Amino acid sequence: MCLRRLLQSAQLQRAWRAVFVKHGQGRHQGAWRWTHSGGGTYKAVIFDMGGVLIPSPGRVAAEWEVQNHIPSGTILKALISGGENGPWMKFMRAEITTEDFLQEFGRLCSEISKTSVPLDSFFSLLTSERVAKPFPVMTEAITQIRAKGLQTAVLSNNFYLPNGKSFLPLDRKQFDVVVESCLEGVCKPDARMYKLCLERLGRQPSESIFLDDLGPNLKAAASLGIHIIKVHDPETAVKELETLLGFPLRMAVPNTRPVRKTMEIPKDSLEKHLKDLLGTQATGPLELLQFDHGQSNPTYYIRLAKHQLVLRKKPPGTLLPSTHAIEREFSFLCSGRIMKALANAGVPVPKVLDLCEDPRVIGTPFYLMEYCPGLIYKDPSLPGLEPSQRRAIYTAMNRVLCKIHSVDLKAAGLEDYGKHGDYVARQVQTWIKQYRASETSTIPPMERLIEWLPLHLPRQQQTTVVHGDFRLDNVLFHPETAEVLAVLDWELSTLGDPLADVAHSCLAHYLPSSFPVQPGLSDSDLSELGIPTAEEYFRMYCLHMGIRPTENWNFYMAFSFFRIAAILQGVYKRSLTGHASSATGEQTGKLTEFTSNLAWDFAVKEGFRVFKEMPATKPLTRSQHTRARPQSLPRTPGMRSYVTSTASSPAHISKGALVFSPEGLSPPVRELYQWLKQVMEPHVYPAEPELQPHQTSAEKWTPSPLLEDLKEKAKAEGLWNVFLPVETDPEKKYGAGLTNVEYAHLCEVMGTSLYAPEIFNCSAPDTGNVELLVRYGTEEQKARWLIPLLEGKARYCFAMTEPQVPCLGHPQVASSDATNIESSIQEEDGFYVINGHKWWISGILDPRCQLCVFMGKTDPHAPRHQQQSMLSVPMDTPGIKIIRPLTVYGLEDAPGGHGEVLFEQVCVPKENMVLGPGRGFEIAQGRLGPGRIHHCMWLIGYSERALALTKARAKSRMAFRKPLVEQGTVLADIAQSQVEIEQAQLLVLKAAHVMDVAGSKAAALDIAMIKMGAPPMAYRVTDRAIQAFGAAGPSSDYPLAQFFTRARALRFADGPDEVHRAAVAKMELKRCS
Repeated sequence: MCLRRLLQSAQLQRAWRAVFVKHGQGRHQGAWRWTHSGGGTYKAVIFDMGGVLIPSPGRVAAEWEVQNHIPSGTILKALISGGENGPWMKFMRAEITTEDFLQEFGRLCSEISKTSVPLDSFFSLLTSERVAKPFPVMTEAITQIRAKGLQTAVLSNNFYLPNGKSFLPLDRKQFDVVVESCLEGVCKPDARMYKLCLERLGRQPSESIFLDDLGPNLKAAASLGIHIIKVHDPETAVKELETLLGFPLRMAVPNTRPVRKTMEIPKDSLEKHLKDLLGTQATGPLELLQFDHGQSNPTYYIRLAKHQLVLRKKPPGTLLPSTHAIEREFSFLCSGRIMKALANAGVPVPKVLDLCEDPRVIGTPFYLMEYCPGLIYKDPSLPGLEPSQRRAIYTAMNRVLCKIHSVDLKAAGLEDYGKHGDYVARQVQTWIKQYRASETSTIPPMERLIEWLPLHLPRQQQTTVVHGDFRLDNVLFHPETAEVLAVLDWELSTLGDPLADVAHSCLAHYLPSSFPVQPGLSDSDLSELGIPTAEEYFRMYCLHMGIRPTENWNFYMAFSFFRIAAILQGVYKRSLTGHASSATGEQTGKLTEFTSNLAWDFAVKEGFRVFKEMPATKPLTRSQHTRARPQSLPRTPGMRSYVTSTASSPAHISKGALVFSPEGLSPPVRELYQWLKQVMEPHVYPAEPELQPHQTSAEKWTPSPLLEDLKEKAKAEGLWNVFLPVETDPEKKYGAGLTNVEYAHLCEVMGTSLYAPEIFNCSAPDTGNVELLVRYGTEEQKARWLIPLLEGKARYCFAMTEPQVPCLGHPQVASSDATNIESSIQEEDGFYVINGHKWWISGILDPRCQLCVFMGKTDPHAPRHQQQSMLSVPMDTPGIKIIRPLTVYGLEDAPGGHGEVLFEQVCVPKENMVLGPGRGFEIAQGRLGPGRIHHCMWLIGYSERALALTKARAKSRMAFRKPLVEQGTVLADIAQSQVEIEQAQLLVLKAAHVMDVAGSKAAALDIAMIKMGAPPMAYRVTDRAIQAFGAAGPSSDYPLAQFFTRARALRFADGPDEVHRAAVAKMELKRCS
């Protein structure tokens, strides 16, 4: 039950089995009526799997059909179709592959239902950890059967998974014999299956009991003389099995098990100690069981005469400092003043009897307390309860936490129970030390958290009594009502920040139901269950406490998961020495990285807020943009200083006010600008010497690990997705809500490094694809494709440009003129079928590229600008063939690259259409406006960096016995470059300003001018810089050569210079007419 509770399953892949524990007094006494006849008839129990040990395919199918709007009974009809020669039975006998089965069975389902059936979805659900998990009542029954010396077996019709393993989501160690149809090539009800099982068990039919949910299978077993039980539901079947076997199949004390061998304690010395303590000379054996929770400090149930006790002890072996604090927990519970203080505040705690620190008794210190009958809910989804009951349970849990935090420290005399203030800082350092002491390998998210957490501590903290491990399964409830009888496991209690307790009690909300250490709720419908969300639970706490919701909630969640990760690592380290208090502690090492990734995700979401604070009505609202709020940030040395300033402007630029210097930005945007520069200096520029060689290495088509690490750091610092303009995202739902002018200043800073745009998730073509989906995507398209892109988990490409292929009847090039596109999009049977030849598709070679935004013609007879449409095409769709990578001036631009691609009979659903048929040209124009500003400001950044390097070179280099700084041509180049940069910058800022105040159509002339002017300017400035560096200029020792080629290439991207010159001239002539 403590933070360090270990895994309860034998395999990480298996779901947590336990449901709630029922400790009812009446139940306990009634359970002892069972007796076991040692000479019983039955020696083995044989179980079917589906419908007996795990949910049946039919039951799973029924629920899936409702959710997917498939006619009821479709799957069941297909399952029995064809009898022994049907696809299902052939699949069970491994006569067909998974692929063939899905194809044949899917076609059969579609014929039965008269509609398309997504069978892959059903098969994934059927075999998922969430569904294919054993019934707890059956697992407990198997444990009891084996404890009595009987044999157990599984006799299952099952199949092979695509990975080549058989589908058997059970702990094989629980069974003496496992007979699988896919391995044997024969299925029930074939008598050979039963005979094979009996033979391997070494038993006669009359000595065996068989449980199945299907009549034909039971009939075949009965014909051989095997006793049968028809399973309608697991609970009833276990009761019937109990009657046949003559002994209980549920623990007399629920949630206990026989003591594990590695956790055994000497009964004789313990019994003597108990008799001395209790003053009884009662005869009879001491009954000892081990609870399967409370695993950090092993916990035991004891019955001696009329006494029922709970014993908690330290685990064996060498312990990390301050862990497993039995003495402290006992001191807390037994201290009269503490007990009184808690009682006065209405906090229920268990009654403690004794602390024994003498290791001679059982080997380690331990304490004893009275056994309190009640309910401990181990599964946070509270199965078996009504929605109203579930809500009442969580409300009661919330209120008792408030009572703990409301204890008056001074009045209760608890001011010395712990240190005041800086609780979180101390805890962070404590768990960092604990993690370092148990570290066995480097886990990247843990390293990032160790760096991040101390830098983002809460500025203000309250000090109260804190439990330290408060969660649902540490609370004992009344069997009949939602009354809390006792709060358990106080070993980590002290004085501290109460919000740490609140966050810890919400861990389950973010864990999956299959998480082995603690089952979670992240994949459950909380509204349907009646369980409050984490946001609602937090608001409930704040309401009960009379406080305002904190803004930095995500920090507390990040810290809570970091602590869990550190604890799991400690458990794993102990398991390597054989001293873990759980049988599967050695497997927790695999969970440390999982939980640390969750912690880092909260760190990323926390960032620091710039433009909006957390809404009071929903404290955990997720934003795809976060950023840090620095206190006071000086200018970065060596970077360009803007000497021209304007009066401070409001948050959003008013019409007529052009902000051409960062000093004129609103305070929050100015802070963001300065913070970006501060992050670039120590993190981005120093990484360039390592990032550049990766692009030409053997691993070049794999994303650089260093770049990915820098992206994670950028997320945590909040410098993420700042590009999306406020006009596109007015609610700031997906981005920072900057204007085009505001972002232009940031974009210039990013342009000083070729790698910065990607590091901050602001690189092309993803910026254009994000804007496309935000502007024109449906809510379903946004959920499926936009969010992964915003989170940096995927990259997309944009397929518009086409080569000239006269032999295929394509005499024109579709590049700057999108109306020349020849690729076709045709509607067929509810789908769109794509055929086309594309090239210069940037990013398509990236292994992270998951989606292609494809532009093609849907109606060649429509008006010229209404012929094209855009489709979202997943990259794993059949028919997409990458012909070759293309180089730009000899550069491959790995790992994204540029590809030439064929689309042949590529079929996608109609819902993948963006905006609607005939709207492609409109989308393309809307996508390009901000992107052209981004490109031009990056070019200015290139030029700024090149000029800065030139000036540094001129001051330090000698040529012809004279410093370069005194060479006239060099001075002229510096002056000319400065003027050209300033001119281009003002031109781009003006275009951004016009877009902000008048829209992209009004800014068409300005956008054409910047696209015409900025690339040649950058080309000339970088060329001069290369000249100043001599032979070093075109080398890879400096970024100048890459700046130069990028600047030259951008004279073609988004249309060559000639197209924009013509556009400017035409618009100017039109204005004069």
